Amino acid sequence: MEQPRNSAFAQSASAEPLARARARMRMMGLWGPGQHMGRRWPIGCVALEITQRCNLDCTACYLSETSEALHDLPLEELFRRIAQIRSVYGPGTDVQITGGDPTLRRAGELTAIVRRVRESELRATLFTNGIRATRALLAELTAAGLEGVAFHVDTTQQRKGYANENGLNALRLAYIERARGLPLAVYFNTTVHSGNFGELPALARFFARHSDAVSFASFQLQAETGRGVLGRRAALITPDSVAAQISAGAGAPLRFDVFDIGHARCNRFAMGLVANGRVHDLLDEPEFIRWALAETAHLRFGRARDLGALKPLLAWALGRPLALARCLGWLARKAWRMKADLLASRGAAHKLSFFIHNFMDACNLEQERVEACTFMVATADGPVSMCAHNARRDHYLLRPTPVRGGYWDPVSGRTLGEQAVHPLRLTRKNARGRARRTA
Repeated sequence: MEQPRNSAFAQSASAEPLARARARMRMMGLWGPGQHMGRRWPIGCVALEITQRCNLDCTACYLSETSEALHDLPLEELFRRIAQIRSVYGPGTDVQITGGDPTLRRAGELTAIVRRVRESELRATLFTNGIRATRALLAELTAAGLEGVAFHVDTTQQRKGYANENGLNALRLAYIERARGLPLAVYFNTTVHSGNFGELPALARFFARHSDAVSFASFQLQAETGRGVLGRRAALITPDSVAAQISAGAGAPLRFDVFDIGHARCNRFAMGLVANGRVHDLLDEPEFIRWALAETAHLRFGRARDLGALKPLLAWALGRPLALARCLGWLARKAWRMKADLLASRGAAHKLSFFIHNFMDACNLEQERVEACTFMVATADGPVSMCAHNARRDHYLLRPTPVRGGYWDPVSGRTLGEQAVHPLRLTRKNARGRARRTA
């Protein structure tokens, strides 16, 4: 699949968003040699919620109690939001096509949304629980321009027949096979709560064993927000403790402090190279890694797991002999430390990234973290911090949306001539989370 253009136009179009993000990081005292925000990209990602409906009822769900009763936004409004993402953050921005579960929209509409993201020179990733994400659908979306798929699988989903995270590995393997062979980056999302905290080392080992297919594992800390019934997380669940559990499972002391992804209290990031089933830290030489980030921040890499994705890096290095020599020196040191595992695997090695996202409770937002957010949601008013959006979802979701011919009403799904808020009635059928207990 052809990758987004890395033209001079695209670079110049993204320069202003980068400058704005860099200025914000400096103003907030968050700028440093490892900061990605304002250096590699102007925003980490933007969530495009194309439906509020879901076919699961997670105990840590961030959706609103009213979400299931709302109609899907019309394509006209979604296309406007895609254009807005492009205007605010520039080409190459990562767009998470999510919900609810986005596969509950008609397949033709979902394909049209992916295609519009691609045509806007943005990068589309599907975020789904996988239930309806068939091989045929993934292939169709890939042809339309999808670059990645993130499967959300964990015990908060209460899937029948799966008692723990180890049992859910069978489902994860099935999802991996659905995407295998397609030019898609495969991610997995896991909500961390007291019920699965002890299983995180084994889960990290699972992702390492399947790093030939899985490139990114995201661990999202439980927060008291949305319609979920779990409430606040236990005191033992912190970014540091989750990082320690991942490192224990990886069998290597992974460095989560080399890169900054926006605010340090929000995000942690580590990167490993897996050979012969063993994880080796790719960020264990921080000085070199931060230098490499500064030198290559302007490059854009494809997500396909082949040598073609490294073409921009190779072209850059070949034109800078001194930089190439430094890179080759680092590569030689890394290969020497990994020599036994590289020999055992006949030189096969796969990159695996670990990400920790520390969501805030709805009633305990920190303004500094909201302003430094790298994870935004596209709304009718423009991009909004995910945590701030989750804290006031009904404020954003229940208002009529201006469209051609009047105002689209999310409760009735009709376009009306006036901007009126219509009453919403929850029933046993459409109530989820806490609301289901009283409906």
